[in-house]
Amino acid sequence: MSWMGLSLIGAERGEPGGPTFTGWNPAEGVALEPRFHAARPHEVERACSLAAEAAPSLAALSSRQRAVFLEHIAEALLAAEADFLAVTPKETGLPPARIQGELGRAAGQFRQFARLLEEGSWVDARIDHALPDRKPLPRADLRSMLRPVGPVAVFGASNFPLAFSVAGGDTASALAAGCPVVAKAHPAHPATSECAALAIRAAVVACGLHEGVFSLLFDAGTEVGAALVRHPAIRSVGFTGSRQGGQALMALAASRPLPIPVFAEMGSINPIFVLPEALAARPEAMADSLAASILQGAGQFCTSPGLVVAVEGPGFEAFRARLAEKLGAAAPAPMLTPNIAERFREGVGRLAARTDTRTCVRGESRAALGAAALFEAPATVVLAEHALTEEVFGSCAVLTPAKDAAELVRVALGLEGQLTATVLMDAGDTAVAAELFPVLTDRVGRVLVNGVPTGVEVCPAMVHGGPFPASSDGRFTAVGTGAIRRFVRPVCYQDVPDALLPAELRESNPLSLWRTVDGVLKRE
Repeated sequence: MSWMGLSLIGAERGEPGGPTFTGWNPAEGVALEPRFHAARPHEVERACSLAAEAAPSLAALSSRQRAVFLEHIAEALLAAEADFLAVTPKETGLPPARIQGELGRAAGQFRQFARLLEEGSWVDARIDHALPDRKPLPRADLRSMLRPVGPVAVFGASNFPLAFSVAGGDTASALAAGCPVVAKAHPAHPATSECAALAIRAAVVACGLHEGVFSLLFDAGTEVGAALVRHPAIRSVGFTGSRQGGQALMALAASRPLPIPVFAEMGSINPIFVLPEALAARPEAMADSLAASILQGAGQFCTSPGLVVAVEGPGFEAFRARLAEKLGAAAPAPMLTPNIAERFREGVGRLAARTDTRTCVRGESRAALGAAALFEAPATVVLAEHALTEEVFGSCAVLTPAKDAAELVRVALGLEGQLTATVLMDAGDTAVAAELFPVLTDRVGRVLVNGVPTGVEVCPAMVHGGPFPASSDGRFTAVGTGAIRRFVRPVCYQDVPDALLPAELRESNPLSLWRTVDGVLKRE
């Protein structure tokens, strides 16, 4: 496939003339053709206006009709596998197997949401029948359900070119909710973004939907994204990226005449807590699995471990030595973009320059390559210095020896919001874990036992989010079918005639949904 390098504005292409940029091959350190053209202001306006026009008709579709649309997108994505394999490894430096896995995950997300729509109870239909004879006052007939909020702006992520980008979970959940999407491609993988957008566009056409259901905008910098968030037609934002980027979008959204929510997933240090009995029993095995997690994808996962807290005692020296050995033996790996590589080197350099931190491993990071790094700082220092618990995006971790279990728990108490926390334990650690778990569940979105945080399963029970600053709103998840709740709001209908009610709330329950009727969950 040849890439046009122009935005997709509904059914039309954008125009050349704006600032241009190219993709970048991080493995070879070369720019890629063709040049891509940033959307101009009138194109942002056109995309957002089309989305506003499309919103009523998309919201009016039955859940079954939207499910068919999502299935079409999944099929179109999988049909484009050869195109993705031809371009995405070049733009990202990721191996073909990783791209195939991400493509399957992206298609799978659309299919999971399709199944959710077909089942239907996600709308949380509630009916409280009228009580005309209630004293001292009668009660009206009240019915409520979740409805789409309107057009959503989706920002593609740098580290997952398929699963968290143009055809990722934000887009899937927004479209499932009945919200048109205006996506902003990440400049690190523009051709991949164009390919994904064309698959979604093909599904829009195949299902006969309004052209404004989906648009894609290219951006050479930050101007297009800022204009998109400011546009009055946009009602919500989905973002995966840095804390700095997420907070900038949050500030923009809050400054609008009509403020809107930004659902930003902004990263985490994903602390690992190694409890004494497990450390004494299997120090090297745990170090091996942790090193593999830290090194996976050059550490460019939002769930990569960045802090390892272990109680000093039997097994600690062996654990530390093995972790350093494994990380020190790893060859430098290509990072996704030169900017990411530069920020990684800067973060590692700041840690290495500290006088209260010992450098255990520091490979040579150069150009677009990142080398693993491991530092050690006592728990007292970590508790006192916030800089030691800031994310360094890449294969970098801080090992923190704690004098005892009580100090380990104090480290957990001092942490800000995280996506994940992991507890490595044996049966003899249960009492310590019982003290640690309430602390962790107050600070993270996902608690793991005897695993590694890298790898986010896409399923209904998954929570990928956490208290600020891991995400902008810890009540929601960015992965799994629960992600749909970010892009809906409850609407109540009072004394509305049955013929005017949505099918989900009609008395006869024509969709055979599970509904809460007069306080009782039933399907009748």
